[in-house]
Amino acid sequence: MGNRVTREDFEWVYTEQPHTQRRKEILAKYPEIKTLMGPDPHLKWIVSGMVFMQFLACYLVKDLSWKWIFFWAYGFGGCINHSLTLAIHDISHNVAFGNKQAKWNRWFAVFANLPIGIPYSASFKKYHIDHHRYLGGDSLDVDVPTDFEGWFFCTPLRKLLWLFLQPLFYSLRPLYVNPKAITRMEIFNALVQFSIDLTIYYLWGLKPIIYLIAGTILCMGVHPISGHFIAEHYMFLKGYETYSYYGPLNWLTFNVGYHMEHHDFPSIPGCRLPMVKKIAAEYYDNLPHHQSWIRVLWDFVFDDAIGPYSRVKRLCKLAKES
Repeated sequence: MGNRVTREDFEWVYTEQPHTQRRKEILAKYPEIKTLMGPDPHLKWIVSGMVFMQFLACYLVKDLSWKWIFFWAYGFGGCINHSLTLAIHDISHNVAFGNKQAKWNRWFAVFANLPIGIPYSASFKKYHIDHHRYLGGDSLDVDVPTDFEGWFFCTPLRKLLWLFLQPLFYSLRPLYVNPKAITRMEIFNALVQFSIDLTIYYLWGLKPIIYLIAGTILCMGVHPISGHFIAEHYMFLKGYETYSYYGPLNWLTFNVGYHMEHHDFPSIPGCRLPMVKKIAAEYYDNLPHHQSWIRVLWDFVFDDAIGPYSRVKRLCKLAKES
C-alpha cells in the first residue's frame, strides 16, 4: 500500500492532438456524419424531468434522519446530479437548442444546474472550450492535474484520498492553472442558484440543501459513475490519451463514455455518438477502450504505474479569437 507510483512526470508529447486529423479523415470518407450534428430534441425534456424529480425529492427528504439523507444523496440524488453535470457538458456544446440559439443553451444550463446546489454551469462552459481546443495543453487544459497532485497523490491511500477530493480539485484547479475573469453569466448563474437554494431552505429547511450538495460531492468522488473522470484521458496505455467506454452506465450519463467519438465530433449530441462509432467502425473498433468504470477506479488506486501524472501534456499555441 505504501509503494510510490513509478511515474514522476506527465507524458510530454510534441504532436498535435489526434482528434483533429481523425475528424478530417472520417468526414472525408463518411460525409453523412455531418447530418448527426445539431440539437438533440429530447434533451431539454429529459433534463427538465430530472430537475423536477430532484425538487420532489427535496420535499420527500425534509423529515428524514441524517443517515437516510446521506444514503439517498449517494444512492439516488447524487446519481441524478452527476448526470445533470454531464447534461450541462452536452449543453455547453449547444446541443439543447443549436448553435443559433447559444444564449438559450447558456440559460438552460443554469436551469439544469439548480439541483446541483452550487453554481457550476457557466464556469464549466468557460473552461471546457479550452479542454477541446488545447487537449492536454500546459497551463490551458485545466482538466489535467497540477504537478503537486501528481507528486503528492502517489500511493494507493493517497490516490484514494484524491478521488474523494476530486470535486474540490476539479473546481479550484482552474483558479490556479488558468485564472480567467468572472463573466456576467457566472454572476447570473450564482444569483439564480443561491436564490433557489434559499427558497428551498425557507420552504423545507436545511436537510434538502444538504441532500443536494452532498449528493453532488459524493457522486463526483468515489462512485461508479465518477469513473468516467479517470477513464476519459488518463493514459492506461502509452501513446493513447483518450479512451471510450461502451458499457451500460452510458444510459445514465448521456453517452459520455463515447469519449473518443465526442472529441472527434464535439458538436454531435451524446444520443447520436453510438451512430458515429457504427458508421466509422474501422476508426474506433481497434482503439483501446474501457470495459468498466469501477475497474478503472480500482486500477487507478492500486496500479503503481497509474496516478495523477498519467496524463499527456503538450505545449499549445493560443488560437486567435474570431
